[in-house]
Amino acid sequence: MWLRNLLFIALVIGGIAALRASLFPRADHLNVRPVAAVARGSELDEVIGRVNAAFHEQWTGQQLQPASPADEFTVVRRLSLALTGTIPSREELNQLEAIPPENRIDSWLSYLLHDRRYGDYFGERLARTCVGTEDGPFIIYRRRRFVNWLSDQLLTNRPYGSMVRELIVSDGLWTDKPAANFITVTVVPEGDGPDQERLAGRVARAFLGVRLDCAQCHNHPFEEWQQKDFHGLAAFFGKTQQGLTGLYEGKGEHQMTDHKTAKKETIEPAVPFLKELLPADGSRRSRLARWVTDPRNDYFARATVQRVWALLFGRPYLDSVESMDALANPPRPLVVLANDFAAHNHDLQRLIRIITASEVFRLDSRADHDLTDEHERHWAAFPLVRLRPEQVVGSVQQAASLKTINAESNLIIRATYQGSINDFVKRYGDTGEDEFTGRGGTIPQRLLLLNGNMVKEKTDDRPFNASSLIAGMSPNDRAAVETAYLSVLTRRPTAEEAAHFEARLAGSKGKERSGRLEDLFWTLINSTEFSWNH
Repeated sequence: MWLRNLLFIALVIGGIAALRASLFPRADHLNVRPVAAVARGSELDEVIGRVNAAFHEQWTGQQLQPASPADEFTVVRRLSLALTGTIPSREELNQLEAIPPENRIDSWLSYLLHDRRYGDYFGERLARTCVGTEDGPFIIYRRRRFVNWLSDQLLTNRPYGSMVRELIVSDGLWTDKPAANFITVTVVPEGDGPDQERLAGRVARAFLGVRLDCAQCHNHPFEEWQQKDFHGLAAFFGKTQQGLTGLYEGKGEHQMTDHKTAKKETIEPAVPFLKELLPADGSRRSRLARWVTDPRNDYFARATVQRVWALLFGRPYLDSVESMDALANPPRPLVVLANDFAAHNHDLQRLIRIITASEVFRLDSRADHDLTDEHERHWAAFPLVRLRPEQVVGSVQQAASLKTINAESNLIIRATYQGSINDFVKRYGDTGEDEFTGRGGTIPQRLLLLNGNMVKEKTDDRPFNASSLIAGMSPNDRAAVETAYLSVLTRRPTAEEAAHFEARLAGSKGKERSGRLEDLFWTLINSTEFSWNH
């Protein structure tokens, strides 16, 4: 019996020692987890150079001095928030610092693009574009299946054009063919099939960057779109039916109601522009899918670049993701990115690599000189954007765990993590489908962080909370403060900040020390800096 007790004690001591070594490592001894190889080369660098040159041309023409490059950990934090919806863990930062400086950011990006968190988070963002945020008709719609399918496609880096084609043409059951949920979400119980007009509007907005649904009832008052342009698109879904075997192509035609005469008119399938690209063969939806994703269809490539840009920066390149300006008078950087995207088989990961390696993405949000509205308009500084609700709660939970929370974490941790996100977002307020519209913080949201149970539970003196571990394991006050800052804000404290908090930790022990570390974590999480991307 005593031998087993001795072995148990030895294992506990060894575990504590290993944890402490991983959280407060020596500079010459880091436990580095391998990351994916960096996919950069002269050909990719040439495209990045053209994007940079296009922005420099804009800045010169507007007589704007751009901000200086951001520091390394600021860029790392941006990448994590944009691709996984959370900040990097202290454990990951330790591993990252063991990589040669010239390879760190590109290695970090490769690591994220192979992480399930990227597939899940980016998949949810794209799902909002494709099917919105509502649960839809439960019997014939499974949103979670759809998001999981998107996540899998993203992790294998399936060409985006191929994904979109499957969404438009999918037949069968929504459970066996998750892509079919793109169509079944529009089915209403009292209807006789998918809503053709909703599908037309979704295709136009999600994949072409055009609000064609503004011409659903009448000719658009400010654009060239005609009512028949919209209904011609809807007609591609005129034969789409839903039955016991799921979606299938049956009989039927799309009809448009003339609001002046109240008469119905049968409309033949037609595309609103680039009519020469529409294939003559195949089913209606197959023809539409191939037309939408044709490499020569600039609408598709530019709309995708706009959306990915918005996901990475927190706001679109232009005023909105569905901005007509992107098509009528596109700025040169957008053209360079869209042309490369179309020329490389709609490779999303390549597009992400180019954008995040550009000078624009790696600029600071502040400068030694005045930053004006013109700097923001022409991307001469990285925009300050409030974090999404999912990013806030994900970052709070990761900050409270010195170990990485990911698909390799145990089931209880992952279940608790997801449950906390769902509960917090309900109370904090979801941004909804139009997630790139301007949004400011509200008093209830601020109070939820200041007084809510989640922040209290994640910062108080509990065995596995970061504040408790740091209080008990940090070798000195300086290491404790530095680890807290890296865990919450992904940066080291300034000399003034370090001196301020080290003085408050000086001489403290036991519960008193844990309480002071708890206060430090609570203060950092409730700082303005924590709730914004910059």
